[in-house]
Amino acid sequence: MGELVSGSQRVPLRTVDVAGDSGYSVQQVRDLERLGVIPEAARSSNGYRSYTPLHVHALRAYRGLAGAVGPVAARQLLAELRTGTTAEAASAINAVHVRLAGEREEALRAQRALRAIQAEADTGEFEQESDAMTITELAEALHVRPSTLRFWEQEGLVTPERVTSLRARRYGLSAIRAARIVVALRGAGYGIPAVREAMGSLRRLDGLEETQRILRHRVDQIATRTMALLRAGSDLATVVASAQDPATGPRS
Repeated sequence: MGELVSGSQRVPLRTVDVAGDSGYSVQQVRDLERLGVIPEAARSSNGYRSYTPLHVHALRAYRGLAGAVGPVAARQLLAELRTGTTAEAASAINAVHVRLAGEREEALRAQRALRAIQAEADTGEFEQESDAMTITELAEALHVRPSTLRFWEQEGLVTPERVTSLRARRYGLSAIRAARIVVALRGAGYGIPAVREAMGSLRRLDGLEETQRILRHRVDQIATRTMALLRAGSDLATVVASAQDPATGPRS
């Protein structure tokens, strides 16, 4: 244990060494090994684990991936990187970058939509009673299905007026504006509970500032996730390279 070998040969590392170099605790290293995040360490005759520097690279790569896409997806992606070709690995990592870029664009698009809605409210545009819509008209305007509007109604997100003996739905100005905000938030990736919370804040504050704050926070979160992926870059490259050269990879 503790033997140092120069060059690209193996340098046996103890669990505590790997923990110190990767930023995880000793118990976390053992847990992540058990989960398959890193290959199983070699065992000496007395049962002690023996790791290599590539185990450290794998753990650092996992930290970055987990910050970018979550721990479950990170474990799956690392497994793919260790078994696929270089081209497949590069494609998988690029897909994560594309996904984050897409999420950011969706959030920015939602911000632009909310600013447009606020501008209409401030200038008095779209304020005629004749602008009220049926469920079919509103669904077409928002590019959603009427069933989606009914579901949002059940969830308390958009409340239409009801008219005629057939209880046909009629959406007034406030309901139309609320539906447009829901579309923006859902398009930015928010689930129903988060949208419900945002709409509740919107009604309490009588304005869009809180909803805009929520979206700004999402943009910041996406930036943080992107930086985590970027920081993992060199470690991911080492993991991919080791998969193509088993002689230098971690022993399993």
